[in-house]
Amino acid sequence: MKSIESPSRLIGVGIYTTAEASLYTGIPAKDIRRWMFGYKAHGVEHPGLWKPELSFLEESLLGFHDLLEIRFVHAFRQHGVSLQAIRSASKQAMEIFNQKYPFTCKRFQTDGRDIFATVLDETGDEALLDLVRRQYAFKQVIKPSLYEGIDYTGSGGAERWYPLKRSKAVVLDPARNFGKPLLAKTGVDTSAIYQAYQAEGQSIKRVAMLFEIPPAAVDAAVTYEHGIAA
Repeated sequence: MKSIESPSRLIGVGIYTTAEASLYTGIPAKDIRRWMFGYKAHGVEHPGLWKPELSFLEESLLGFHDLLEIRFVHAFRQHGVSLQAIRSASKQAMEIFNQKYPFTCKRFQTDGRDIFATVLDETGDEALLDLVRRQYAFKQVIKPSLYEGIDYTGSGGAERWYPLKRSKAVVLDPARNFGKPLLAKTGVDTSAIYQAYQAEGQSIKRVAMLFEIPPAAVDAAVTYEHGIAA
């Protein structure tokens, strides 16, 4: 690692390898690597889409906000939007919203079409045409589910993420456990619970007794871990 002014720089940021980011988001690791850390094509070096939150380290690691932001990049790419257009949209939205991670910002739901309209003029990316012209198409890409489960600070930045639909049992919080998934109420790492669940013959009751937590909490952790492993 590069010299760090203080270990406190890692507190409250969240730390994820590319493999972990892929596991938690369901996005292929090779795509995450390209988007975050750049790639070389036809002899030309292409940088990452934005400066990673942990860029002060030598390792290719993502922070909590990077993790959430790549979910939106994935949605754009699924719609055929070029990386050039996504990069431009990100830069413009950063300036307009005064947010380092603008796609996750709720304001992008309402103002994102205007930003893409400007990017369309700049790049001529035809994949942006229906996003700009049809509100329905934009809403289909920027689904409410991308924002679901995210708690926001007063300034509009993402603070934590509850990945299970309609549940706050499991949380990814950069201020706890370096952002790794844990049970929100007890703080127990979900992967530790799942390992115990496998070792104890998949007995929720025994694992609940082992960790001294309610069976419902064990069930939530197992459900989450099953989901990301699928």
